[in-house]
Amino acid sequence: MAAPSTQPLMDKLVSLCKRRGFVFQSSEIYGGLGSVWDYGPLGVELKRNVKDRWWRAMVQSRDDIEGLDAAILMHPRVWEASGHVAGFSDPLVDCRTCKARFRADKLADAQCPQKPSKHPGEHSTCDLTEPRQFNLMFKTFIGPVEEAAAVVYLRPETAQGIYVNYLNVLNSSRQKIPFGIAQIGKAFRNEITPGNFIFRTREFEQMEMQFFVKPGTDQEWFERWRTLRMAWYLELGLLQEKLRWHEHGPNELAHYARAAYDIEYEFPFGWQEIEGIHNRTDFDLKRHQESSGKKLEYFEQASGERFVPYIVETSGGADRITLTVLVDAYHEEQVEGETRVVLRFHPLIAPIKAAVLPLVNKDGMPERATALFNDVKKHFSVFYDDSGAIGRRYRRMDEVGTPFCVTVDGQTATDGQVTVRHRDTMLQERIAIEGVLTYLRERL
Repeated sequence: MAAPSTQPLMDKLVSLCKRRGFVFQSSEIYGGLGSVWDYGPLGVELKRNVKDRWWRAMVQSRDDIEGLDAAILMHPRVWEASGHVAGFSDPLVDCRTCKARFRADKLADAQCPQKPSKHPGEHSTCDLTEPRQFNLMFKTFIGPVEEAAAVVYLRPETAQGIYVNYLNVLNSSRQKIPFGIAQIGKAFRNEITPGNFIFRTREFEQMEMQFFVKPGTDQEWFERWRTLRMAWYLELGLLQEKLRWHEHGPNELAHYARAAYDIEYEFPFGWQEIEGIHNRTDFDLKRHQESSGKKLEYFEQASGERFVPYIVETSGGADRITLTVLVDAYHEEQVEGETRVVLRFHPLIAPIKAAVLPLVNKDGMPERATALFNDVKKHFSVFYDDSGAIGRRYRRMDEVGTPFCVTVDGQTATDGQVTVRHRDTMLQERIAIEGVLTYLRERL
């Protein structure tokens, strides 16, 4: 029996992601760009499925949340009003010896480049500078002249685009408070120490929802959204024992927050945040109201009151959640003396829903399999594979998380049936070939 691999899980996952077309290093032929990643054919499907499930839960299945797609570039005063220009920074230290840079508040999580078993500052030759603040926003210029008046920023979060459009969405959609605005979009942060594959990157996608409520009802809605968001992760098929809540203590709370909880997942590199739920009070709208001079109050007809709404925010990263489902789905087991690697994705987010396989390339099997494939692919993401032994093809499909393999064999011509193999149990059953589409619909 083959011995199980002792290679660290993250190393195995990164290797699998490249080999099977989930994630590639950006600009790899030029040596790559640090902590920037490209999603391959299967990765883009997996990430899209995660985003689609979020959008369905947040927008399509509710009548009190509207969608938005705000621009990445915004007026620079937006970021002044939000506090990002003055305060969106991390403490940075440099090592004068090895020239590496580290977050001063995360030295205990970093490795010394000269001696990886030690943290920066612990090696005898380390010579760290005093901490200085480093703004995380990417700066660029709009127009042909690079001057101070032309400075704009790549947005470090998508939330501000929601806040400045709050009245536009409210008035055009004829919503009433309480209501929410949801957005999926790119954000950019010039992180000092990105890493752990696609967990912390400089370019990433956020999935954020801002829920506008009447002051005094904010804590009730905060708790309600905490319950809904944890339930969503369980519906994705994540292991419950790998999820937990982390409450922000007084020293962790952001200056605008009344309460904050993170949903954390236990990665191979420790417990880490995958989504935050925050009671942001009326801080954001009041800041933009003061800075812009535009009234952002809401008039409640039933009570005759005017107020600036409080905001309950849910904020998760599409890339982090994609990594979470990859880590959670990864399994190894010994089968007939070989290590079987399988990604046990929930069928709803699996990039390939089914594979259609002719047992051998003769006796009319490829023709029947091709006809079945062409029928099913109109409805689901399916894959056709006729290369190699059937056992090897099953293993390839296991490794990319395909829930079902449908095999056309020699009996199909006489009994009109095919074999369906289940990914997680490897059990097989015979069903009528004309019933394959219905079979998949019932299970997907």
